[in-house]
Amino acid sequence: MQEHLTEIIVFTFLFLLVSGMGFVAARWRRPQDLASLDEWGLGGRNFGSWITWFLVGGDLYTAYTFVAVPALLWSAGAMGFFAVPYTIVIYPMVFLVLIRLWSVSHIHGFVTPADFVRARFGSPTLALLVAITGIVATMPYIALQLVGIEAVLKSMGVTGHLPIIIAFAILAAYTYQSGLRAPALIAFVKDTLIYVVILVAIIVIPAKLGGWGAVFDAAEAKFAASPAPGDGILLNANNQLQYITLAFGSALALFLYPHSITGVLASRNRDVIKRNMSALPAYSLLLGLIALLGYMAIAAGTTPIGKDNNTIVPRLFDQMFPDWFTGVAYAAVGIGALVPAAIMSIAAANLFTRNVYKEYIKRDASDADEARVSKITSLLVKVGAVACILFLDTGFSIDLQLIGGVIILQTLPAVALGLYTRWFHRGGLIAGWAAGMTAGMVLLYNVGNPATGKLHFAGSAFPLERLGLDTKMTVYAGILALAVNLVVAALGTVLARSMKLADGGDATRPDHYLADEGDPRVKDLDLTPGTH
Repeated sequence: MQEHLTEIIVFTFLFLLVSGMGFVAARWRRPQDLASLDEWGLGGRNFGSWITWFLVGGDLYTAYTFVAVPALLWSAGAMGFFAVPYTIVIYPMVFLVLIRLWSVSHIHGFVTPADFVRARFGSPTLALLVAITGIVATMPYIALQLVGIEAVLKSMGVTGHLPIIIAFAILAAYTYQSGLRAPALIAFVKDTLIYVVILVAIIVIPAKLGGWGAVFDAAEAKFAASPAPGDGILLNANNQLQYITLAFGSALALFLYPHSITGVLASRNRDVIKRNMSALPAYSLLLGLIALLGYMAIAAGTTPIGKDNNTIVPRLFDQMFPDWFTGVAYAAVGIGALVPAAIMSIAAANLFTRNVYKEYIKRDASDADEARVSKITSLLVKVGAVACILFLDTGFSIDLQLIGGVIILQTLPAVALGLYTRWFHRGGLIAGWAAGMTAGMVLLYNVGNPATGKLHFAGSAFPLERLGLDTKMTVYAGILALAVNLVVAALGTVLARSMKLADGGDATRPDHYLADEGDPRVKDLDLTPGTH
């Protein structure tokens, strides 16, 4: 640890600096009262273009991304680039969807996607399923932010779980006090550090290694000698379908996550969302540069600490930069964990408060009650995330992140399609969710990894030969599960209509999806008990 003293000092200073900003954020744009989900959980719904850009970008591009994507390229090659196209195609895909969600949420005071589903389909049961799905998919995502911090701490020679527990205790404290304003303010520092570190890295490291030609030649030589048939700097016939479906499925899932929607609902108006969907692909350029760090590590002969591939990027920085700049790079990764972890815990807490506590426990809960419960729940969510790291194998939790995408995709028919059509019957959507979730779990159960010895739940690449097809190709399990969901939801809707089963009322109107800032209408959501 002594040889990393400078790195530890720089890392600690910057970490404490942004933590202080997290506490100060409670006074930033402070309203008269923070005791409501609109203020604590959505920052007053008043963030402009720049704040939203940093907040959403800081939310979607997490610390795990910064260490895992290049680590995947280091170990498997071109397959790791799937993260780049999916973060490009997602923004035009969700452009029109998110502005409709913002408008209807502005009119009715929705805080969560489950709030919208409750009003759109008149079904508290369906809303509960959407809420539970969001919480379950988000929990391992929060835990995985710790993977980035762990990788940095390991590279500095800091072992044990106490530093991580302290870091998340600080995170819990300022999130409890400041709500969404804390990660919104910290995101400015986090993104600035990331941009500086990566831009320096892509100039300095290749220059030290003899240029980009030498970097790619080294990567090609490594994969040419690899016994794994899917590894290489180019895709092959066996992994192209997996690459395409994983990129497309991940794109569909990205803005279904509750924390992604939270950042959008905090925007001031529709134009803010439009500008951000146009500008956020700049992060995709950065992500592509980050991914190339994996090939640089190959050329530099970087090796991980033990079997933890997530330490590849921190080790590369330690190898190629002076100690003070390495400390800045480590801080960028560590702070990169704080922003998404805070937003994720707030989003999960809002789901519990609105769609479990208020719906089933205390229907007459006041705004202050909601804020109090959400604050407490956000603490419990972080405790659960830390427990995942303390008591579960890290490799297992990484597999859970892959499973999370399969899980959250099952809310697409109710949330995303529901913004455009009321054709689906609530019974059909519930049946589709159950079928899709079951199919997803069965598919994931049958995904093994001979390299690690895991026979089940070892990733999301489902081998098509298990469906009786004579091929070695794999496909993203989430796409297959979503297809089952949609088919069952459609058939269930047709059956329910033919049997004239009662459907829930729709509390929204077509003009609600077009409202913008300044609309005089206020919250008119009627969450009366339903039969489903």
